[in-house]
Amino acid sequence: MSTIFLIDDSATILMSMETILGKAGYGIAKASSGEDAVAQLEKGLKPGLIITDIHMPGMNGIELIRKVRVMAGLQFIPILVVTTESQQSKRDEARAAKATGWLVKPVQPDDLLRVVKQILPNG
Repeated sequence: MSTIFLIDDSATILMSMETILGKAGYGIAKASSGEDAVAQLEKGLKPGLIITDIHMPGMNGIELIRKVRVMAGLQFIPILVVTTESQQSKRDEARAAKATGWLVKPVQPDDLLRVVKQILPNG
C-alpha cells in the first residue's frame, strides 16, 4: 500500500489519523510542521498522498502545498487538506495552490477512508 504523509502541528490529530489509516493498511510518515515536511521530502520521501493542515506555526499548509508543487518529482502527488477552516476563500486559496481535496475537522474515520480510497484507488 501507498505511504500517506501526514502533516499537522497537533500530536492528537496526527495520532488519530495514523491509527485510522494504519489500520486500513497504509504506511504512514508524519511531520509536525511545514518545514519538517519539506525537509523529509527533500531527503527523498515519496508518499502516494499528502494530508496537511492549513493552520500551523511557521510555514502554513497553503505555503507547503505551493512548495511541494514545484519540487522535482512531487508535482502530481495528491494533496488533501484536512483543517478546521471552512471558509470558501481558504478553499479557493488551497485549490489555487493545487490542493486535490478538502475535508473539515473533525473528520469521521469512514469519511477520511472513503476520500483516501477515491484519491488512491489502488492503495
